[in-house]
Amino acid sequence: MGSLRAYGLRSDHRTTPLGVDGAPLLSWRLAGEDPVGCVVEVDGLWSSGRLEDPAAIQVRYAGPPLRARTRYEWAVTLWAADGTSSTTRSWFESGADRWTAGWIAADPDAVEYVDPPTEGDLALRDHGLLPCPQLRRAFQARPAVAAARLYISAKGLYEARLNGHRAGDAQLAPGWTDYSRRIPYQTYDVTDLLADGENVLAVTLADGWWSGFVGFDPRRPGSHYGRFPELIAELHLDYVDGSTQVVVTDGAWRTERGHVRYADLLKGECHDERAATPGWELPGFDDSSWQPAVVTGHDHAPLVPSPDEPVRAVRELAPLSVTRTGPLTHLVDFGQNLAGRVRVAVPESAPGTRVTIRHAETLDAEGGLDVANLRTADATDVLISAGQAVVFEPAFTYHGFRYAEMTGIEDLGEVQAVVLHSDTPQAGTFECSDPEINQLQRNIEWGQRGNFVSVPTDCPQRDERLGWLADAQVFLPTACFNADVAAFFAKWLRDVRDAQRPEGGFPNVAPRISGVADEGAPGWADAGVLIPWHLYRVYGDERFLDVDSMAGWVEFVRRHNPDLIWRAKTGPHFADWLAPGAATPRDLLATAFFHRSADLTARAALVTGRTADAERLRALADDIRTAFIKTFALAPGRLAGDTQTGYLLALAFGLLPGEWEEPAARRLAELVEEHGPQTGFLGVNLLCPVLSAHGRADLAHALLRRTDPPSWLYQVRHGATTIWERWDGAGAPSMNSFNHYAFGSIGEWLYGGVAGIAQAPDSVAFRELVIRPQPGDLVWARATYESARGRVAVSWQRAEGDFRLSVTVPPGATATIHLPDGQTHRVLSGDHTFRTTEET
Repeated sequence: MGSLRAYGLRSDHRTTPLGVDGAPLLSWRLAGEDPVGCVVEVDGLWSSGRLEDPAAIQVRYAGPPLRARTRYEWAVTLWAADGTSSTTRSWFESGADRWTAGWIAADPDAVEYVDPPTEGDLALRDHGLLPCPQLRRAFQARPAVAAARLYISAKGLYEARLNGHRAGDAQLAPGWTDYSRRIPYQTYDVTDLLADGENVLAVTLADGWWSGFVGFDPRRPGSHYGRFPELIAELHLDYVDGSTQVVVTDGAWRTERGHVRYADLLKGECHDERAATPGWELPGFDDSSWQPAVVTGHDHAPLVPSPDEPVRAVRELAPLSVTRTGPLTHLVDFGQNLAGRVRVAVPESAPGTRVTIRHAETLDAEGGLDVANLRTADATDVLISAGQAVVFEPAFTYHGFRYAEMTGIEDLGEVQAVVLHSDTPQAGTFECSDPEINQLQRNIEWGQRGNFVSVPTDCPQRDERLGWLADAQVFLPTACFNADVAAFFAKWLRDVRDAQRPEGGFPNVAPRISGVADEGAPGWADAGVLIPWHLYRVYGDERFLDVDSMAGWVEFVRRHNPDLIWRAKTGPHFADWLAPGAATPRDLLATAFFHRSADLTARAALVTGRTADAERLRALADDIRTAFIKTFALAPGRLAGDTQTGYLLALAFGLLPGEWEEPAARRLAELVEEHGPQTGFLGVNLLCPVLSAHGRADLAHALLRRTDPPSWLYQVRHGATTIWERWDGAGAPSMNSFNHYAFGSIGEWLYGGVAGIAQAPDSVAFRELVIRPQPGDLVWARATYESARGRVAVSWQRAEGDFRLSVTVPPGATATIHLPDGQTHRVLSGDHTFRTTEET
């Protein structure tokens, strides 16, 4: 087992974060033997005291209030049964307070809107976009700076440089949120970028989600939060002698438009190199002809430290192929549908030469870009040459694409796709003996990457890219296996709760924007309950459980549906979205989710010590169940509507009398055998788990290996590299994304069903593992998962009639092992192997 140690230390689910807010949750993972106790100490300021719980993996800081802008060292010490101990250390920094900076901007009344350039068949819509302002501030720094921190945010997007060097590596910062409620700021350690004497802090702004085009409502296509981007920043210099210096955004800053003619998340970005101002971000530049920045306000209330890791450029992909389609046109296939942008080396050319990059997920029948599913997203980037060779890469936009058409370059040089997504560390791996299933897993992972861009979006290519709640809640269990998404969803849950109405209703998308289905629909708005509960179970952080918010939603539905059948206040009621079969009765589906939300909120109240609320909500959940049975259970094994999703919801959510479950499961199996999968977004994540739980793992495997539509492998066999929005990839182009993760929720079953990694129903943070591999006709499978407690690993294979299983259980955990022949073993932490003979 190895020696006992803690690893993966995190503060509020992040590694060594700059800028934590309040009292952080300090967590760690375990390796080696089981501990018998632990203690957490913070910089001599606070100690948890010895905790005798051998399964402890986190503790909330409970010492004196943290000083602002201060680094705190912390350590966790573990004791083994023999009395030996090990200590692991980490650190975090507290955020800023008492901001003095002002919000500044280029004078919007002095800036002319520009239209995107149009050339040849470049069909950009007729609209005005603001040029991206450059803002700079020169200042003097004395020698002997001990530390320097830049606290910065924007209404819009920013890119900051100190003396020409980029501050941090965040992309599309500060990210998307409801800026009227909160605006995250980032903290950068810029100590090494400072020089003695003159320094220059330089920032470029862009519209981003703040004032750019977002969503698909033609009545409100953009400017959902403001008209033009604004900047706020404070640069704090701490000197060795104890003195300090602060450079803030104020009227002393200078501004001018630069070479970024416009930048928009949906429309694209244009660089006019003829308008470049070389050296503007460096000391010695003459900015006397520039205009003073306008101070737009001093409202600091919305500013909060960023709680998650930013969007980053996480990898680069070389082209799979490059095809010349004209004298100055090349079609580049990167071999992978992704979210990001293109970087291309542009050679010397005549001034004014225009290089245009258009993006698409697929090709049309003639072999050109198929842009029909972009709708009003132009997804077009433009470089206007000043004559010199340059490397062109947009900075303030991203696109969903596999293919890029480049026009204006005779001989295409080096070109790469730069992949962007929120930096969520990888947590799991899965592979098996079937190469097509392995491709499916890769498709799921790439779909997650492409749609986790500041918020969990529905698709990265068209004029939508919204944080739809249902898509996120059905995919969340898969997302948690693939990556550590605790900080990512902690941030987004703030957006969800910010969007909750005072009367309790959740929306369908978060952050909330005008004109997009404000009133929550069944299965969509319920994510405000389902997501917090699942995050709590996976990561063990009770702060995910905002019982007031969750109960507010349940009470909202109850208040408008006193008979407990959810028919009123259903919003747009998307039903079981994109289900190919018969429609599940809407009131059945809605009432099932009403029960689920009441049930989970009762559990959350019990976890958080609100016993009276738990009892009241438990009684409500029981009453909803009774109403459901009375209204929709027609006979044993028959539900109103007789649809797969109806049975799945009833079985998964515990809505049927015990003696009715078996016949209902048989009827579900009959429907699946007859039609294949007929579920939409709200049923697909339950399909294979429910079949397996009711003794039909064989049928779940048959669905997994199915290649006719509707099926997952149909997509694989037709060249998919991400998950499609529709089972068969057909349908109206305006609603047909080829990177849309909802149907990728099968990934949870690959880990939990095929490989067999799951936790017991009452387990939290994988303290009680259930290992139940269901091989089907596969020869081998293996999966690993970095749980909140430590590494879990399962590997099994068949050889000459033997079934062999290897399992790694992390310290402080136990596991119940279920072998295919029916044997059951209860084991403690460590490495275990099992062997059994399979029946022929």
